[in-house]
Amino acid sequence: MVRAAVLPAVGAPLEITEIDLPDPGPSQVRIRLAAAGVCHSDLSLTNGTMRVPVPAVLGHEGAGTVVAVGEGVAHVSPGDAVVLNWAPSCGTCHACTLGEVWLCANALNGAADVYAHRASDGSDLHPGLNVAAFAEETVVSAACVLPLPEGIPLTDAALLGCAVLTGYGAVHHAAQVREGETVAVFGVGGVGLSTLQAARIAGATKIVAVDVSLEKEELARAAGATDYVVASENTAREIRALTGKQGVDVAVECVGRAVTIRTAWESTRRGGRTTVVGIGGKDQQVTFNALELFHWGRTLSGCVYGNSDPAKDLPVLAEHVRAGRLDLGTLVTERIALDGIPAAFENMVAGKGGRALVVF
Repeated sequence: MVRAAVLPAVGAPLEITEIDLPDPGPSQVRIRLAAAGVCHSDLSLTNGTMRVPVPAVLGHEGAGTVVAVGEGVAHVSPGDAVVLNWAPSCGTCHACTLGEVWLCANALNGAADVYAHRASDGSDLHPGLNVAAFAEETVVSAACVLPLPEGIPLTDAALLGCAVLTGYGAVHHAAQVREGETVAVFGVGGVGLSTLQAARIAGATKIVAVDVSLEKEELARAAGATDYVVASENTAREIRALTGKQGVDVAVECVGRAVTIRTAWESTRRGGRTTVVGIGGKDQQVTFNALELFHWGRTLSGCVYGNSDPAKDLPVLAEHVRAGRLDLGTLVTERIALDGIPAAFENMVAGKGGRALVVF
């Protein structure tokens, strides 16, 4: 038996309880978690913004050590340090054949499986977003397991599984920020901080961080922000003032709210690019009129998992970490135990801190 954070139903509080895990079957891997990041997507699962079968063990950003492998698993062995990939690509759907593995139609099929049972009554449990990282140990498909490159601290490596891949990919893949460009990042949470670091790595000359909290300015500047704006109805005007009245070349929205998406779009220059990373609800409607779309010539695009291919991008990120260009430790503002997740969700709703990290 292992301890885990179970979501019994949408809208219900998390339950920290014991679960029974099976031995890994064919093409499965059992992992002892070292750490798991508390991501806004986990919060979106609890409130129904995103839907997965429940009851479920949440957590999708994690790293740990292989305990055992099932038949047919050859790329990792017991004792190996690994990072979890919550959205493995199938390689055969239409998106995968186009090379757009981040849009794989079958990536979340595993979330519908029964992977474990409550120790108290034997009831079925689903693996959240495939990997069920809010637990001391988990059993996942081998496709969800990526060997951790050497030289990366195992605990901090958990952030590579979502926040860093998303933020780095938003800058380098989706927005394709070029050296010398200007960038605005809306939302200074775990993904936003990763995006700021990625913009610095890309060579952006001016990097404006935007958040509702003045308290996050120090975090943002440590990650690479050259300027900081406290969100208000004047945000777009302030950003244009910082960029010679033009607006930034690229705005990256990491919040998922209609007003923030609209403000990010208005903050870009004529012909600029706005990339939306944040996951919003269906009720968040963003409107534009036809004339402004023509006049401004801006590009508005969505971004899923940083438009990344984790298997290819993880070694690149590891090299940035080893070279000192990417600092994983600065993304973490709180290290908590498993039972600290509900409080971390509350802080997230209140706009406090960067990334909370569950350390086992």
